Amino acid sequence: MMAHLIEIRDLKKIYAQGEEPVHALDGVSIDIDEGEFVAIMGASGSGKSTMLNILGCLDTPTSGSYRLDGLEVAKRTRKELAIIRNRKLGFVFQNFNLLPRTSAIEQVELPDLYMGRLSRRERRRRALELLKRVGLGGRGTHTPAQLSGGQQQRVAIARALMNEPPVLFADEPTGNLDTKSSIEIMNLFTELSNEGITIVMVTHEDDIAAYAKRHLLMKDGKLVKDDRREPAKGGGA
Repeated sequence: MMAHLIEIRDLKKIYAQGEEPVHALDGVSIDIDEGEFVAIMGASGSGKSTMLNILGCLDTPTSGSYRLDGLEVAKRTRKELAIIRNRKLGFVFQNFNLLPRTSAIEQVELPDLYMGRLSRRERRRRALELLKRVGLGGRGTHTPAQLSGGQQQRVAIARALMNEPPVLFADEPTGNLDTKSSIEIMNLFTELSNEGITIVMVTHEDDIAAYAKRHLLMKDGKLVKDDRREPAKGGGA
C-alpha cells in the first residue's frame, strides 16, 4: 500500500476583508499518494490557488493539519517553510520564472546553489542530465530569449527536479504555451508521474486536466468533487 505523501485535515484559510471574513478554504480534507498526478480545478475564487500555495508551503492555513511526507508543516515559520520547500518541493509556474540573462544549465543548477548539497562538478553533471531528460541536452548555454516558450518551460521543469523532490507543484503550467507545446509538457508530466514523482497541478483547462489521473474540484473554498479517472494518452486530451 502506498504511503500518503500529503495529508490535510479540516484545512481552513480565512482572510479579513472589510466586515465579512473570506473563507478561501473552508474545511478541506484530502490525501494524496506517492506518484499520483492530481489536477485541482475550479472557477476563479474557488480556493484552488490558495490550496496550491498552502500545499506548496508558500502560505500557512488559519487552522487544520497539513502533513507532508510525515512532517506536520501547518504551523511552521517562514524560514522553516523555505527549508522544506527547497528540500522536498519543486515548482513550475505559468510564466516560467527564469532569470533573463542566465543560461539554461545555470538556471537548473540554482536550487542546489541554495541547498549546497553537491560539489560544483556534481551539480553541473546533474543539471546536464536533467536538461537531457527534458529534451534540451544541446541547449545548456542558451538564455531564455534564445528558447521557445515550450523550451523555457522544460528548463523550469528541469530546475524543479534539481533537488530530487518527491512532489512537483504546477500552477497553470501550459497557460502561456501553444497547443503543441502544451501537449509536449503534459506528456513529460505524465512520464514523471509514471516514474513515481507526485504532481499536483492547478488548471482551468479541461483538456490539460485530462492528463491527470485524479481531479479535485473546488467551489467556494470547499472540495466538492474528488474524481479518479483514466488519464489522456500520449498525443493529446
